[in-house]
Amino acid sequence: MALLYFLTAAGKDAVSAKDGEATLPLEYRRLLGLIEAEGHIDVIRGRLRRFSDLMIDEWLKELEDLKMVESALPGKNEDITFTGRRPPTLPPLADEDSMRLAKTTVVAGATLLRSGSYLADERIANLPPVAKAPGETVILLVEDDPDQAALAELRLTMAGYQVRSVDRAKALSRTLREQARPDLLLLDVMLPDGNGFDILAQLRGQPAFATLPIVLLTVKAELGDIRNGLALGADGYITKPYSKNQLAEVIGRVLKQPS
Repeated sequence: MALLYFLTAAGKDAVSAKDGEATLPLEYRRLLGLIEAEGHIDVIRGRLRRFSDLMIDEWLKELEDLKMVESALPGKNEDITFTGRRPPTLPPLADEDSMRLAKTTVVAGATLLRSGSYLADERIANLPPVAKAPGETVILLVEDDPDQAALAELRLTMAGYQVRSVDRAKALSRTLREQARPDLLLLDVMLPDGNGFDILAQLRGQPAFATLPIVLLTVKAELGDIRNGLALGADGYITKPYSKNQLAEVIGRVLKQPS
């Protein structure tokens, strides 16, 4: 059952405690900060994808037992749009999480330089496998360059996938509202009417798409960009140029489909 969590007075006191006064374990503080920002269970799971759903549920139950959080049924979700709306503001990372992200970013940067693709294995480990053949699997491609879009569509089709394609952030929001959720989103970072990182941040804040597998398809492979994408919840990176086999391998590993 989908639930919405919110802080009690005790939970708010714990969140507002200064670093030197913090007595709760990091697992609790991390969760309390996310609940203060956006308490839907699916959003929490999407933000903390390197932990299993069972582990997150058990931590939340412990926080309820400690009277720091309460839960209720959520109301209606807002319609998704990527134009004219700022991404959600997330709580600052704890020092341990910040150092972990910095190390992961360096590894990801080196891997991208060497092979052109990188997968966030800890996130992917907790994604459910897609029990479909590639021919039944829908990949939504967001790419504004006509030549790159045609090439990506061709390669995805050659790999056996169903493909939907949009070239603008506005078209993406319309597609996500009006059509069934895709199995994976291939997201270009630089769009004429939006920024891929902002789109990623907004998707991870939407319960319906918080756990949607998202792979960034981009030429932006500087460490700052990689760190930003990983912090916001990208499941992987593919840098341009790339091949059909590389694309199929990344999608297969993210969705846990046999090669």
